[in-house]
Amino acid sequence: MIEHELLFLGLLMEGPKHGYEIKRQIEEELFPFLGLKIKSIYYPLKKMEKLGLISKDSGREGNFPEKFVYSITPKGKKIFDHLLTESFLSIERPYFNIDLSLYFLPYVDKKIAQRRLRARVIFLKRIQRDLDSIEKNLKSPSGHLKIILEHDLDLVNAEIRSITKLINTL
Repeated sequence: MIEHELLFLGLLMEGPKHGYEIKRQIEEELFPFLGLKIKSIYYPLKKMEKLGLISKDSGREGNFPEKFVYSITPKGKKIFDHLLTESFLSIERPYFNIDLSLYFLPYVDKKIAQRRLRARVIFLKRIQRDLDSIEKNLKSPSGHLKIILEHDLDLVNAEIRSITKLINTL
């Protein structure tokens, strides 16, 4: 839940937003980078409202249904700052799904292992192209999204180099 709280509070640091705006921003802007799956935005928002991290105001325009606008509270800003600091300083060893396969590599025929590793490199290069495409298609390349893209590309490139080196040593 900490990631979700950081996400919602961070989005509200930009200013008050309707629930729909929050959902759209997560789906269109952030999902390609974060991969966080959020089934409903309203449950976490309600929970954060009960904790006093955000406030909810309602408004109505004409005959349209009532809309709720969410804002971050001073307490929410303190918690956001704490969560952000925690996130910057949280370092965990990355675990990759391939690690277990590499552990059992001695039990795989070398030619089969090379073929499967080449297939992985092809898949990684596809991810690399997708990230490049996202970067080129950003409507307004804001600094923070560019930083995330560059970081992700660095990680993908590092894995491509590592797997290619492994293929060559087999």
